[in-house]
Amino acid sequence: MTDSTAIVWRGLEDLSLESCLIERGPDGVLVQSVIEGGAAECSYTLRTTADWQFTDVVLRAGGCTLEVRRTERGWEVAGQARPDLSDAREVDISVSPLSNTLPIRRLGLAVGASADIITAYIQVPELDVTADPQRYTRISENVYLYESRDSEFQRSVTVDADGLVIEYPGLFTRVST
Repeated sequence: MTDSTAIVWRGLEDLSLESCLIERGPDGVLVQSVIEGGAAECSYTLRTTADWQFTDVVLRAGGCTLEVRRTERGWEVAGQARPDLSDAREVDISVSPLSNTLPIRRLGLAVGASADIITAYIQVPELDVTADPQRYTRISENVYLYESRDSEFQRSVTVDADGLVIEYPGLFTRVST
């Protein structure tokens, strides 16, 4: 049986709209998303296992396509091995709040708990991929403190029961489900 959720987020910094369809089935999660407007128009198809462990993403922006995969052998970016990403467990797409759902679902933090993670950060529209140290702390049932561990950036992100962003202050707000 497949369960699907459609969400639209408004990008507040770049005045964009992201239309995202999330389909969950016994074999995994498939996300198909289109971001319109702003400086980073793009689309992506992202896959995870049934328990939200990232496997791959194909991102299209500015006439270019980028494929990023995490396998038993490690990370591959555009078909090239990327050992510098070996500590990463998921991607963080710079223009999408869906990225926050991946570690939130994987970590399953109790209220008051925190975890330091590394992501494979995809900068859009450049399509550069770098290792990015982050920290998530679960403040309450539906609020997580996101902190960049290599800058001063931090935000308290409000999510729904599925870990999908409702409000990411200054960056994204959900406008429909």
